[in-house]
Amino acid sequence: MHAFKHLKRVVTDWFLCGMLIATLLAYFFPGFGSAGGGMHAEYVINIGVFLVFFLHGVNLSSEQISHGLKNWKLHIMVQGFTFVVFPLIWLICNQLFGSHMPALLMLGFFYLCALPSTISSSVALTGSAGGNVPAAILNASMSSVFGIFMTPWLVSLVVGTGAGGIDLGSTLLDLSAMLLLPLVLGQLVRPFLGTFFARHKRYTNIVDKVVILLLVYAAFCNSMVSGMWQQQGDTVILSAFIGSGVLLAVILFMTTRTTRALNFNHADEVAAVFCASKKSLAAGAPMAALIFGANPGLGLILLPIMIYHPMQLIVCSVIAENYASRNHKQLSQAAREEARAA
Repeated sequence: MHAFKHLKRVVTDWFLCGMLIATLLAYFFPGFGSAGGGMHAEYVINIGVFLVFFLHGVNLSSEQISHGLKNWKLHIMVQGFTFVVFPLIWLICNQLFGSHMPALLMLGFFYLCALPSTISSSVALTGSAGGNVPAAILNASMSSVFGIFMTPWLVSLVVGTGAGGIDLGSTLLDLSAMLLLPLVLGQLVRPFLGTFFARHKRYTNIVDKVVILLLVYAAFCNSMVSGMWQQQGDTVILSAFIGSGVLLAVILFMTTRTTRALNFNHADEVAAVFCASKKSLAAGAPMAALIFGANPGLGLILLPIMIYHPMQLIVCSVIAENYASRNHKQLSQAAREEARAA
């Protein structure tokens, strides 16, 4: 009966259905949503991400930001998983399975493990699940900045010297334009529009979810247009799918258990799980071109992150709905107990 109720919720939830529709549309119409396609995904998604952070900037109070800054245990956990635990998991797997998989595919999995966390989807999913949005924003920001230095350095430990070459100034400028600028603008207009957006928070949540659907659609479209499914053998693609799925399952299990061992509350657990388990294709694709240059195996190196990225969005969206449902029940129960006490 419980499984039937869960299946019914999945079928009737517009956001989860949207995930499935987005992947199917990408399969049948990949050209429209790919980079340079009719949808102009590179611009639409950038605008969507900008809008999401603007809305979060409007909704953020200085007290929330101060609270986020003080939550040092959450920050250490997220950054530790992103740049330490992920690579250690790869190191163990490389010792066990490295000799049975193509070297470039294993390098691709390491590149996946060395990438920073996502920005927009981590924040959006955290918000939709009733999580600590200020902490998610801070950790996504820190991860993106740290990734500029950590990702090429970690890759250089595996492939040797000469793995750098990132244009630090340009990357920081892009990060500021996509993340800091909309947050600052949101904070500037908060005294004038904060009350209005607070009354219409339901619609801001819808915007968050629509942006996630666009990210999923564009990610799958780019995967299809790149021709990776035709270029690589079925065994390599199957290995990438299985490896990505196992990695995601392991990291979600570890992050969830760690947050509960540290006695995080609901909001902090949601932010930590989503920020610590996710990896950024938006950062990974351009960084790979700079780190690996004209490597003919670049497509195979990118294969794991191109599979992991939409996979994490779909799986984490289901988890976010479960978190939101659990949080709603807890709040309702607390309200009833408070009413009885009064």
